[in-house]
Amino acid sequence: MDPFSTLLERLDQKYLAASLDLRETNPLVLAYVGDTVYHLYIRTMLCFESCGKTVNRLHRESVSHAKASAQARIAREIAEMLSDEERDILRRGRNAKSGTIPKNARIADYKLATGLEALIGYLYLLRKMDRMTQILDRAAEIIRGENKEEKEPDEQGT
Repeated sequence: MDPFSTLLERLDQKYLAASLDLRETNPLVLAYVGDTVYHLYIRTMLCFESCGKTVNRLHRESVSHAKASAQARIAREIAEMLSDEERDILRRGRNAKSGTIPKNARIADYKLATGLEALIGYLYLLRKMDRMTQILDRAAEIIRGENKEEKEPDEQGT
């Protein structure tokens, strides 16, 4: 049996019996959970794709994939694949007043990244794992494309 499934089953038995109304849950709470799920996905992906790299290098790559500008780009690029319900959750997360000011990000990117994290948290807590994985897989494709563009020299060799 998949150990992660067992963990989810145990969490479900213990906590989801209360059945939260996630549409009424503070979107910042959803983003709090979504941030963790997103980081776990990215770190797992990097471990399997780049297992020969140092932990420091893996950490730097995961941070670059999880920064607000990267998540905002992902949110913009996946917008068309979202249902109305998912777009609503992303919008609620984006518009939530967090009270924190981003240090190294534009406010618009920070808000959009919060929206993406809220969506991921929402799907995770609803246990819509197939849909969440579709979105995270698309995020990984976007990240890989971005990294490929950064590594390729332009046509003029500059």
